[in-house]
Formats: sequence, C-alpha cells, structure tokens
Amino acid sequence: MSNVFASTHPLVAHKITRMRDQYTLSKKFRELVREVAALMAYEATADLQVATRTVQTPLEQTQGYELKEPIGLIPILRAGLGMVEGIWELMPSAEVWHIGLYRDERTLKPVAYYNKLPIAPTVSVCLILDPMLATGGSAIATVDILKEWGVNKIKFVGILAAPEGIAALQAAHPDVPIHIAAIDNHLNEHGYIVPGLGDAGDRQFGTG
Repeated sequence: MSNVFASTHPLVAHKITRMRDQYTLSKKFRELVREVAALMAYEATADLQVATRTVQTPLEQTQGYELKEPIGLIPILRAGLGMVEGIWELMPSAEVWHIGLYRDERTLKPVAYYNKLPIAPTVSVCLILDPMLATGGSAIATVDILKEWGVNKIKFVGILAAPEGIAALQAAHPDVPIHIAAIDNHLNEHGYIVPGLGDAGDRQFGTG
C-alpha cells in the first residue's frame, strides 16, 4: 500500500475517537469533520508545487513561495460537504466542484445524480473529499469522472477507510494516493465500515 497514507498524528486520533462516540451530537460532529479534514489536507498537500516570489518585509526584501498549481476540492455529496470548510480555510483560493453520487442499497453500487463540471478543467490538482471510503465505488466513479474531465493529479482525502475500499480504489486507480485518518477492520453485510462511526452524512446533518 505504497500510496496509502494513514495519519499517525495524536490530534487526529483524539478527534476520530470523539467522532466514533455515538453520543457526540451533530453540531460537535460537524466541527470534528471540519477539523479532521483540515489536518488531513495539511498532510495530503505536502508535495504541492510552489513558485518563488519576492516580497518586501518591514525590514528588507526576501524570497518566499506561493502555490503554483490551481487546486480543486471535489466533495462527494452529501457527506463530503462537511470537509470543504476546514480545507478552504487553509486554501481559500481553491475551487469547489460538487459531484453527487449515492449508493444503491441493494447493489452497493454508486449512482450519479449531479455533475456540473465545466467542459475543460480549471484546476491542476483535485482533492476528492469523502469522510468514508467503504466499498470504494463512489471514489472510483469520481476519479473516472475527473480523469475524463482531463485532470491527471488526483488525491483521495478521507476520514475512515475499510481495507476493501482501499483495495478497490487501488485496483481501479493505482496512481491515486489515498490520505486517510484511520483504517478500520472491515465492511459489514450492509457495506458499512466496522467499527466505523455510523453514517457520516446523517450524523453531520442530523438526519439519522
């Protein structure tokens, strides 16, 4: 799993534990999603290209750096929405493009229902945002869409993953790095991550 990066940061582990707690209310859960997303984005963007830039400090001129590549945030609706704000605070110039997929509960396959990407790519790097990498179907479908759009540098940024989802995404798109806060044990018969944290969308939006 050379392109799978599971966080070892104590802050991430602490926040994940609070997210798992079934008694954590929606407001706090949303805050934790936002905070963990920011921490994960910090790790996932360590290799972004930069260009040099000269700036004038109050004392003298010095050489600094600025991001060279336009970045796109691609939250998979609806659960991925909660991850956007935390990352946007780090990269306010990032573009946000939504892709809507839902999982057919009978087949566990993704079904696309929303895609408003422009004809040509406007970004060089895309971060796919989804709290849960379960079966991997939605992530694979989103990468398919982005590659067809013309983006070559794609990363998946999530919170929890099952080994089955990681294996599926790697098999379909071995070139896509996976940045995840924690890797759990397995999927149950309903395709949910175990031990997991429940339905990330329902817990964020109070609909569970």
